[in-house]
Amino acid sequence: SGFYAGTWVSNVKYESSEAYSYEHDMYAGYGFSAGDVSMDVGYLYYNYDSEAEFDFGEVYVGMGLGDFSIQYSLLANTEADEAEGQDFGFGEAYYLSLDYGFELTNGVGVGLHIGHHDGDFAEAFNGNASGYTDYNVTFSKDGFTFMISDTNVKGGAAEGGYDNDSVKFVVSY
Repeated sequence: SGFYAGTWVSNVKYESSEAYSYEHDMYAGYGFSAGDVSMDVGYLYYNYDSEAEFDFGEVYVGMGLGDFSIQYSLLANTEADEAEGQDFGFGEAYYLSLDYGFELTNGVGVGLHIGHHDGDFAEAFNGNASGYTDYNVTFSKDGFTFMISDTNVKGGAAEGGYDNDSVKFVVSY
């Protein structure tokens, strides 16, 4: 029918704590396509333990044309506390991403991604005074994926020793 729902879970570590904790995301939406054009609308909720105090939700709309896609997400709600001069209201932060995927002749899938997150909430969450841009290249074959990822996050958590501004490599199956 086009409706979908899902969840994603990972461990995380906060600057203020020696303990590792979790991120548990839940999402639901509706997607459909007509020929080479696809559309997707939905809601994504990011849930962290009480130590983080940054649970938030986003509404998003995405469109694909052939191998290209674009997605725009807006802050919908959060339980995070605003500092003086900050606004964490609906639409006061956004994430815009562009993606391109294709397959090589040997069956290896290649994905290219760039995204930008900005606004008062984005700055408070990431500790980066002017938002941030992330980018990655993904290679996949037979259920295996290798990703090279980087971001221009400077300061904030990066200053806490987490190397958020260093290139990351991810292997998954």
